[in-house]
Parts: sequence; C-alpha cells; structure tokens
Amino acid sequence: MPVATAPTAPPPAAAWAQLNRLAFGPRAGEAELMHRQGLAAWLDQQLKPDEAADGESRKRLAAATLRIRYPAGDQYPAVDETRPLGTLAAPIEQVWPLADGKRPIAGAERQRPRQEVMAATLIRAVYSRWQLREVLVDFWHNHFNVNAAGDQSVAAALPSFDRDAIRPHALGNFRQLLGAVAKSPAMLVYLNNRSSRAGNANENYARELFELHGLGRAAYFNDLYSRWRDVPGAADGHAAGYIDGDVYEAARAFTGWSIEDGAGLGGELRLPMTGRFVYVEAWHDNYQKRVLASEFDPFQPAMADGERVLDLVAFHPATARHVATKLCQRLVADAPPPGLVQAAADRFIKLRDRPDQIAQTVRLIATSPDIARGAGAKVKRPLELVASFMRASGIDFQPTLGLLGELDGSGQRLFGWGPPTGHPDTADYWTSTSAMRRRWSLVLGTAENWWSTGVFDPTHAVGGGEVAAASVLGYWLPLLTGTHEGAEDLAAAMGVEPMTVLATDQARRLVALAALSPRFQRR
Repeated sequence: MPVATAPTAPPPAAAWAQLNRLAFGPRAGEAELMHRQGLAAWLDQQLKPDEAADGESRKRLAAATLRIRYPAGDQYPAVDETRPLGTLAAPIEQVWPLADGKRPIAGAERQRPRQEVMAATLIRAVYSRWQLREVLVDFWHNHFNVNAAGDQSVAAALPSFDRDAIRPHALGNFRQLLGAVAKSPAMLVYLNNRSSRAGNANENYARELFELHGLGRAAYFNDLYSRWRDVPGAADGHAAGYIDGDVYEAARAFTGWSIEDGAGLGGELRLPMTGRFVYVEAWHDNYQKRVLASEFDPFQPAMADGERVLDLVAFHPATARHVATKLCQRLVADAPPPGLVQAAADRFIKLRDRPDQIAQTVRLIATSPDIARGAGAKVKRPLELVASFMRASGIDFQPTLGLLGELDGSGQRLFGWGPPTGHPDTADYWTSTSAMRRRWSLVLGTAENWWSTGVFDPTHAVGGGEVAAASVLGYWLPLLTGTHEGAEDLAAAMGVEPMTVLATDQARRLVALAALSPRFQRR
C-alpha cells in the first residue's frame, strides 16, 4: 500500500514571493520563518551581513572540488585530477602567470579561475545565509560585465574582481564600487584601459563608464557630438548628459591607469608581472580637460583626473536614475513603475556619501508595494532557476563541470558574456524556444543527477519507500510553487492517478515536472 500523507499547508504567500525576489528562492520552512520574523527584520540582517555567521557557505566552499582534465601538449603533460577551488582566495600575483600567453599552459588551466568563480557563485547562491547580498553580487557582475571566457587575462583576474571589487561593495557605496571596478585588472583588460596612453587614449572604458556603468544611454546627447555648451545645464557646470567629447576627454583622464603586466617603460625598464593595478605617470596625459562641463586644470596630482571623472559619474543624477532603473528591473519588473524608479533614484543620490547607499536604496525597493504587486512578473534566469531548485529540493549540492557547461549552454554564460552590456534582464530573451528547452534540461538534469551534482530523493520527505503521487505533490508542489493548484494537471501530465504508487525515479520526475510549471519558472 502506498504511504498517504496529509498535504503540506502552502507557505505564507507574501514571504514566499519575497524570498523568490530577494533571495534565490525559499528553502523548506524559510517562508514560514520570514513570515514570523517580518520583512523589515529580515532586511535588517540581510543588508548588514556578518561574514562570520555564514558558516555553511564557507564550509561548502572549503570542501568543494572540480575536476580538471586535458591531454598532453607541447611542453606539458596530460592531467586528469580533482582539485579544490584554489584560486578564489589566491592573491592575483599567484594566478596571473595563467595570463602569460608565451608560457606552454593548457587552455583548461587558463579557464580554471573562471570555472572556480562559477562554482563558488552557485555554492553561495544555494547555501549562503546572506541571500540578498548574493542577489546583488549577481546584479553587479552583470552591470559591470567582463568576459573571462574570451580572454585568459580576464580569466586570471576574475577571482580578484569578484573578491576585491564586487563583493565588498555590493551593498555599500556606489562611488567606492565604481572606483574598485575602475582599478580592477579584469576591467582594465576587458575594456582596454591598460593600454591607454597619452596621445593615444583608448576610449573603450570611458565610453562604457558613461553608457553602461554610470549615466546610461538615455543621457547620451549623441546629436551634439562636441558642442558641449549646448548640453542642457552645461552653462552652469551641471551638464544633464554626456557627448562624445566627454568620452574622449574622460579617456585622457584615465591614461596611465594600467596593470603590472611586464610592459616596457623605456630602455631596460619593464613593469613587473603581477597583474596588480598600477599608475604610470609617464603614460598619463597631464594637460587640461573638460568633462561634463567641468574644467580640469593641467598637471593634477597622480590619478586625480581619473578620480574626478569617477566622482562626476557616480554623483550625477542620470547615474542615480540609470542604476535605480536597473535595480528595479532586476527586483520588481521588466518595465518597473516610474514612481518607484524615481523614489529609488532620489534615495540613491540623497545617500551618495553614505557607506550603505546601495543597501538603503535596495531597502526602499524591497519594502515598496510595487514589489509585492509584481510577484511572478520576472522570469528566472538559469542561475536563479538552478539555485532555487537546489534550495527548494534540499539536494546535497556539489558543483561539477557538467553543470557549469550546461549553464554556459543555457544562455547565461556566467562571467563569459561577450558584450559589456551584461546579460539581458527581460523575459523575451529567456523565453525563446531554444532557451525554454535548455531550462527544462537544467531542471530535469538537476533532479535526475545527470551531472553528479547531488542525489534527489523526493520520497524521503513524505515517508520514503512507496508513496502515492498525491502525497508527492501534496508536499512538493506548495514548496515549489507556493500553492496546491495544478496538482491534478501535473499527475495527468505524468499519466498517473493521485493514488498511483510511484517509484523513486517516477516521483523525481513528477517533482521536476512541477518545477517546470510557470509558477516555479517565474519569480
């Protein structure tokens, strides 16, 4: 006889929805805990994360391993072994030799830092107590996108980028975050600023600083080109937006910002090969500049020109609106309510000097009625989909190269997206026919352990052994979707009756089917 268990009560709807927006989905019992605790108290903890209190995440990271395998090449032997995530805490000078294209190093070794950061990202998304920080870390990585899959130097610098630039400031002050990114070797390589010199300034970083990292394309007065006096507000020293002339001048301001990559300094002198940030005065264009209608005197102290550009960008009202729009788009809706965006932008700029500027802006968004009204409006991206299924199912998760490869194929190439725009954050990109097929593979493959990421036994929670389909759905459907609705349709889709006795593999498929439903695929 099958074991019949009473259906589990659906979790509190508001808390369940909030954990799908502000975390990588709820674990069993978390929505009930958040409901008792209250959103405000939950935010108080999440917005001031205590690293020492994140023991499970740190334990998992310390124990995690990834296989590495490649055939012998010219001057290096074949390798087939399993290693810990050794680059995550390593100083960049220890990892930087992987960026040296002259050395005989297998491609798998050069991509190893990216794979380790991918694995760590998944582990933290599943196990970190500080879920909101992990959501924001993912957001900022997308905002300040770098492509570590396309450049071995970016790959070597990626652990430092994640550890030293993004994570410390994800809930902090935007100006500090902007400065850390500007000096990060990963960004200096990705947007070519390391090779920018006086007389030959490279504009790539400066252009994306304005268009993507700061003011946003809506503040680009393209038709004015170099007529800076025609930009609204410029006559008073408060230009409302930027023109190409600002990009060129800002590029000059950042000349000399580079990395220690062995480049020649003239004569016998060369930079060391550490991968660390360096400012080379001899490469800097010291003459006067004009950026956003602000005049820069010539021969300023070291790095002062670039730091002033970062100030102008970080504190500009257009940047506040651009960042607020993207935060609301991530947390609330593809087309967020204009009133909420304006309120978030107002708070962002009002708190521009506060160390918790970003946290307080996120709090405003998280506690707004709009986020509650928008529940279910966002399509989970593949990382969110996998992490939320791991969290809900309670699988003893281990990252593997197979899953990382499947994520790459899903359309969300973590730290491997080519354009500096970052991945799209709207549903149309994630719901194409091919994207939907890969999403189904991600869920089913995770449930059935195709990539050795952890065994899932859905019968254990309902007594184990032989269980009825109704019991399986009675427990798992509300945990995954927040409701019992749709149980009969799911059973029919599996071709079973409610009291049909299911083997473990059938129960596993039934739960995966529930996770393929729109209510689980959306947040």
